[in-house]
Amino acid sequence: MAAVLLALGVPLAASLAAAQQQKVVVDRIDDTARFASLAQFVTDRPTGSRVDNVQDERGETLKRELAAYYAVYQIRAGVFYRDSDDAPMANAPENWYLPASGEGRDAFDEALLGRRSHDPAQVWPWEGDKRLYVASPVIRDGDVVAVVVVDSPTDQMRYKTLRGWIVIAVGEAAAMLLAVGAALRLTGWVLKPVRILDATTHVIATGRLNARVAAAGGPPELRRLARSFNEMADNVENVLEQQRAFVADASHQLRNPLSALLLRIELLALELPEGNEEIASVRTEGKRLAQVLDDLLDLALAEHAEADLMLTDIGALTAERVAAWEPVARTKGVRLVGDCPATTAWADPITLSSALDAVIDNALKFTPGGEAVEVAVASNGMVSTVVVSDAGPGLTDEELARIGDRFWRSGRHQNIKGSGLGLSISRALLATGGGSISYAHHEPRGLKVTVAVPRTPPAGAGEAVHAVQVGP
Repeated sequence: MAAVLLALGVPLAASLAAAQQQKVVVDRIDDTARFASLAQFVTDRPTGSRVDNVQDERGETLKRELAAYYAVYQIRAGVFYRDSDDAPMANAPENWYLPASGEGRDAFDEALLGRRSHDPAQVWPWEGDKRLYVASPVIRDGDVVAVVVVDSPTDQMRYKTLRGWIVIAVGEAAAMLLAVGAALRLTGWVLKPVRILDATTHVIATGRLNARVAAAGGPPELRRLARSFNEMADNVENVLEQQRAFVADASHQLRNPLSALLLRIELLALELPEGNEEIASVRTEGKRLAQVLDDLLDLALAEHAEADLMLTDIGALTAERVAAWEPVARTKGVRLVGDCPATTAWADPITLSSALDAVIDNALKFTPGGEAVEVAVASNGMVSTVVVSDAGPGLTDEELARIGDRFWRSGRHQNIKGSGLGLSISRALLATGGGSISYAHHEPRGLKVTVAVPRTPPAGAGEAVHAVQVGP
């Protein structure tokens, strides 16, 4: 729209300036033609150079006409003989003579050829000292005997041109504002469903698979896209729900026969000599399998459960979990240090406790005796964080990218007890409440795990806000 307005406005402005000047030039041509017709009948010519000689009555009439013309319009005019060095036939004001050079002299020379001068060059509003010269020949008996020259100021013409330009500029500005307003409304209408789709995609990416794109306006193509997106989200949620149900059912169904099997192993152990290595190995593997099934069931429930968010004292809850794990750390010869200042955030206390248990347990497993595990609570803008740092062997960059995946365990730590599901369960539990868990290197060695929960109330919390003070 700006290009179109500019493409139309510039030629229109130039055309307006040309039209204003052409109008003035036409008026000056008419004036010179009238003066030339009067000058045709002036027969007496002065014999001296630039001296006042008595002319006939028609000459006096020509002079009066030129004087009145100058008095009314402030336009200088004169009738000059072919030999312009001689006294003019008539001029007004009387002290004005034909310029020795420039546009006035060029117009005079051109009129001597028996035709009026060409239109003068275009005068623009910023050319304040520019004047218009128009000349017409005085022809008597087929010969050019004199030339009428008018020297017109351009102030009024330039003012009218500038005023017309301002009108054009205001009109184009109004059209541009109208176009911008229409474009904003149009783009807002087009992009509204896109913004809603982007926000819903982000919500689903955070783990809330039940989010859907609300019905909104916009082009038909985007409305169809929103419906297709909702259908896709429904199908994905159904598939994941079936997967969770299968894992939960399988874990539950396998748990009962496994419990019976472990009971029979215990009864069989009573019939065998005490300390039998095979029975001990079978018992250990059976318990490990039971733990894996329990973790699978916990993971399926964690991914399906809804978080019961409330305003929670993160410092007090973390201090409680540190105190609960202190005996375990003491048994392993590891110092468990907690820095837990009071800070509040929105979290499910049970979910957060389970996640902290998994993280602290993992840190104690891999920290050798004599070292320390540090737990620090802090508030950072819109989130509260619990950072658990250990002094264990740590992980490589490649291993850091995979930690938290289901059943994944570092190849260097396969001999340490665990199912590889604890951190996956923690991530799923935190995601239901808008929290997150991240991993990084702990210098000089070890692993640093950061649990983050939001400090802003969840959407829809309304006024049903209740604070929970968790402490020993």
